[in-house]
Amino acid sequence: MPRSHIAILLMAYGSPNHLDEVEAYYTDIRGGRKPSPEAVEELADRYRRVGVPTPLLAVSTSLGQQLERALNADPPEDAIYTVHLGMKHWTPRIGTAVDEALEAGADRLIVIVLAPHYSGISSGGYRRQVDAALASAAARPSRNGSPAPISLDFVESWYELDGYLQAVADNVRAVRAQFRRPADVVAVFTAHSLPARILAEGDPYRDQLLRTSALVAARAELEAWRFSFQSQSHTGEPWLGPDLVDTIETLAGEGHSSVLVAPVGFIADHLEIFYDIDIEAKAKADALSIELKRTPMLNADPRLVQALRALVAERVAAVSTVRS
Repeated sequence: MPRSHIAILLMAYGSPNHLDEVEAYYTDIRGGRKPSPEAVEELADRYRRVGVPTPLLAVSTSLGQQLERALNADPPEDAIYTVHLGMKHWTPRIGTAVDEALEAGADRLIVIVLAPHYSGISSGGYRRQVDAALASAAARPSRNGSPAPISLDFVESWYELDGYLQAVADNVRAVRAQFRRPADVVAVFTAHSLPARILAEGDPYRDQLLRTSALVAARAELEAWRFSFQSQSHTGEPWLGPDLVDTIETLAGEGHSSVLVAPVGFIADHLEIFYDIDIEAKAKADALSIELKRTPMLNADPRLVQALRALVAERVAAVSTVRS
């Protein structure tokens, strides 16, 4: 019996590699609508301040390489694994990664967004790109004259994944210990804001984030914590709040002077971490005489590798159970 080939597709948002790519990158985010020169310059200036490229592509690539090695270190006797990386708004494209998996002969595709929480706006956009790539591939004849069949397993969220929660909680504990008065620290968990209309649509994004925050807080034995959104875009409609900067002001008004930011909605170092927290939020904290520190991102941390390995194993086992 031939060995099953299980391809894992990891997907991240994407980030430009050079400053001269910022306009094209921004246009891609806007669905092909070109941004104003002022908007391009504002984004380019942020990238100048944090450095280009950000580590997003490098750490995502390393994460994928480590995951492939881990999966094949002790695979089922009837399966082999390959891991592929695709970016939502830049290269390497999701469509290219899907084609690579198909050309490698994969008969099953497990898709994981490198963000733990689901929203129809964010995660749904990834799913649409995967579906479009598979449809395009199915319309092209394979070498033997017919499209190769492939089973799709799209992981919508993994916000309660044990290894992820424990790694974040351990980082929270470690950073809290670095404050002058650890007992006085208030933790603020954050994630990227989205348009507030998603709540009326029944989107689970905010609820999943609050659940993750509560679970991490319990594991880290936090007595005082808040949740805030960050990185709001200016689209002319209300976005989810409170914003991190506003929360820092609120905490200062309540007499708090030690704030630990844990961006649980993100996995890797990129613009929203380096600029929105390390520059913007830090400047607000400094102006209010607040000691602010943030947890390191997991990036390609071996703990995240093992957490994702366990997630893949769960998905494989679930299908095997159904088939048996």
